Amino acid sequence: MDTPVSSESTTPGLYILLLSIHGLIRGHDLELGRDADTGGQTLYVAELARALAAHPAVARVDLLTRRVVDAQAGPDYAEPVETLSDKARIVRIDAGPEGYLAKEALWDHLDSFADNALAFLRAEGSVPAVVHSHYADAGYVGKRLAALLGVPLVHTGHSLGRVKRRRLLASGLKPDVIEARYQMARRVEAEEETLAAAELVITSTADEVEEQYGLYDHYQPGRMRVVPPGVDLVRFRPPDGHEAAAPIAQELARFLNDPGKPMILALSRPDERKNIATLVRAYGETPELQVKANLVVVAGNRDDIRDLDSGAQAVLGNLLLDIDRYDLHGRVAYPKHHRRDEVPVLYRLAAASGGVFVNPALTEPFGLTLIEAAASGLPIVATSDGGPKDIIGNCHNGYLIDPLDSESMAAALLEVLNDPDNWRRLSRQGIDGAVQHYSWPAHAEAYLTALKPLLERGSLAPPVEATRRPMLYHERAIFTDLDQNLLGDAGSLAEFIRVVRANRKCATFGIATGRSLESALKTMRKHGIPVPDVLITSLGTEIHYAPDFEADTAWAGHIDHLWTPQRVRAVLDGLPGLKRQPKEEQGRFKISYYIDPQSAPSLEAIASLLHQADQTVNVSMAFGQFLDITPVRASKGMALRWFANQWDIPLEHVLAAGGSGADEDMMRGNTLAVVVANRHHEELSKLADADRIYFAQAGYARGILEAIEYYDFYGACRLPDPKEA
Repeated sequence: MDTPVSSESTTPGLYILLLSIHGLIRGHDLELGRDADTGGQTLYVAELARALAAHPAVARVDLLTRRVVDAQAGPDYAEPVETLSDKARIVRIDAGPEGYLAKEALWDHLDSFADNALAFLRAEGSVPAVVHSHYADAGYVGKRLAALLGVPLVHTGHSLGRVKRRRLLASGLKPDVIEARYQMARRVEAEEETLAAAELVITSTADEVEEQYGLYDHYQPGRMRVVPPGVDLVRFRPPDGHEAAAPIAQELARFLNDPGKPMILALSRPDERKNIATLVRAYGETPELQVKANLVVVAGNRDDIRDLDSGAQAVLGNLLLDIDRYDLHGRVAYPKHHRRDEVPVLYRLAAASGGVFVNPALTEPFGLTLIEAAASGLPIVATSDGGPKDIIGNCHNGYLIDPLDSESMAAALLEVLNDPDNWRRLSRQGIDGAVQHYSWPAHAEAYLTALKPLLERGSLAPPVEATRRPMLYHERAIFTDLDQNLLGDAGSLAEFIRVVRANRKCATFGIATGRSLESALKTMRKHGIPVPDVLITSLGTEIHYAPDFEADTAWAGHIDHLWTPQRVRAVLDGLPGLKRQPKEEQGRFKISYYIDPQSAPSLEAIASLLHQADQTVNVSMAFGQFLDITPVRASKGMALRWFANQWDIPLEHVLAAGGSGADEDMMRGNTLAVVVANRHHEELSKLADADRIYFAQAGYARGILEAIEYYDFYGACRLPDPKEA
C-alpha cells in the first residue's frame, strides 16, 4: 500500500477537494437533463465549488470529475483543467475508456480514477484538508483517497441506492433486472462502506437523515449535519414592477375573470403525491377564498392530456373535473406550457399580487420551490411532512398544514391573504431568511461551520460499531390491517411501533387497508403510526412505497385487465340497499357502496348480476356494511404477493395480520399469519383449520406482538451482536 501523503498544505487557508465522478460537468451552460446523470447534482457541485472558493477562509477548491473525450459530448469535457474562479477549478481525471459512460458502467474504473487522482495531487504537491465525495461512486473513491492522504472524508449521497431500488421496483422492474442494469448491489455496498468511513455526512433536511440514511447499517446520526443547498438569488428575487408585461402573465390572464386579484400559486409535476386535488377542493369549498384570490395551478407541460402517462392523465383529468364540479371557471388558471426561465416570473407575479405559494404535497423531501418562493418575497403554506418544517422554521414566512385537511389548508391561505400587515411581515421574513439560510454564501458558511470541529478534533463524533445484516436487502416482511389491528389499544400500538422500528433494518413493515391513500394517511397521522415501507390501500388496488409514496405503476397496469368501472356502476346503481360511498373512498380500481344486508340482494346475487353483465370482478363485504367491487386481479392478498415477488421475499418469511374478512386471502397459503382476538364477528373463522395461522389470545396490536413472539419472527433474522463476533 502507498505511504500516506502528508496532510500539511503550503497554501494558507483551506484546500477542499470535491469529487463528483459521473455526469457531464462544466463551468458554464450546464446541460441539465441531457441524460439521467446530468441533473441537479452536477449543478450543485459546480455552485458549491464557487461558493466555497469565494469564502475568505478557503484558499483553493478543486472539483475532480472524469475526463470525457467524446465527439458527441463535445470538447469542453475533454479539457484536463477548467477555471471556475480565481480559487476554484474543475480537474478532469482519466479513468477507463475515453468515451462517455453512464454511472452504472463506471464501477470497474473507479480504482483507476482513485490512483490517477492521487497521482494528480502528488504532482501538485499539496494535500486537501478534506475530501468531500458526492454520490456512491465518488464515495468509493473518496474513502480510498482520504485514507491514503490521512485526511477526513465528508460525504453527500444526493440519492441513495436502497431508496432508488424501491422506486425501480415500483416502476415494474424485476430485482434481477435492477441488479444487472443498475449495479445496485455494488452501489449499496459502496454506500455502506462510505457511511462507515465518513466523518461527516452533509444532508439537505433533517427528514432525510432518519427516513433515508436510517435504512443503512452504518447509519450514524451523530456524524450527520443538515446544510441545505443554496438558491440563486439573482434569478429568484422580489418583484420589480416589470412582471406584468411577461408573456406568462398574459397566458394566465386569459383564464381569469379578474386577473388583478391575489394569486394562490401551486407549482409541481402532475403527480398524485403532489396532492393538487385537495388544494382544488379547499378552494372550491371555500367561497371566501374564491372571492379573495385566483388559483393558479402550474402542473408541468403538455400538448394533449391523452398523450401523458396514466398517472398524469388522472391528475389533470380530475383537475378539470373538479373545476367543473365547483364551477370555478374564470377563477382558476392552468396553463399548458411554461419555460424554465418563466418560473421566477411566476413567483414574482404572485408576490406582486399579494398572493401566496402553496405546496400541498403528501410529503416533500426537501422543498426547493418553497425556498425559491421565499426568495421572491412570496409567503408560503406547505405540507408539514418533510423538508418544509426546516424551511418555515428558518424563514418564519408561512404556515405548515396537514396536506389531507382541506379546511385547515383553506384557513391557512386565508390567514395569509386577509391581513396585509401579516403578509408584508411574512414576505420580508422570507426574503431575509432565504438570504441568511439558503443563499450560496450562507451555504458555504454553514458548511465550513460543520467542518470546523472535524478539522479541530480530527473527528466529529466517535465511530459507532455497526452490525451488518446477513442479507443486502430485507428478506422478510410484516403486514397488518389498519383499523382492526392497529387502532383500539393505544398502549399496545406504542409497543408495536417500538418493536417495528427496532427491527427496521431486518424486516419490511407494511400496512394493507381497505381505506384510500388519503384516508389511510389521515388515520395514521392521527394515531401517530409511522409511514410504513409499503402501503397497500383501497383493498389491494394500490401499492405505495416510502419515503415519498411512490405508486407501483406496474401493479396498476396489471390489475387494469378486464376492468370496466362504468359497466359495474350501471349494474349496481339503483339496487335496493346500496348507496355509493363518498368520492374520497372511491378509487380508480375500487367502487365502494354502503350496503344494508336487510334490504340489499345477497353477495351471491350481486356477483351473479355482475357476471351476467360480463363483469369479471371481485366482490367483497367488510364489517357487515361496506361493499367493494375491485378488479379480478386485485385484493390485499394479491397485492401482498405481488410485492413479495417484486422484492424477492419468500412468502414463508411474510407475517400477515388480519381481523376482518377482507384480510382472508392475505393470510391463506404460505404466509405466516395471525388473527387478532378482536376480529370482526366470525368473519375469519374459516381459517381455524388452515396451516400456519395463529389465533392470538390478545386483540389489536398486542395480538400481533404475541404472534411475533410465537413465530420468533424477528429472532430468525436478528442482526449479529458485535459482542458475539
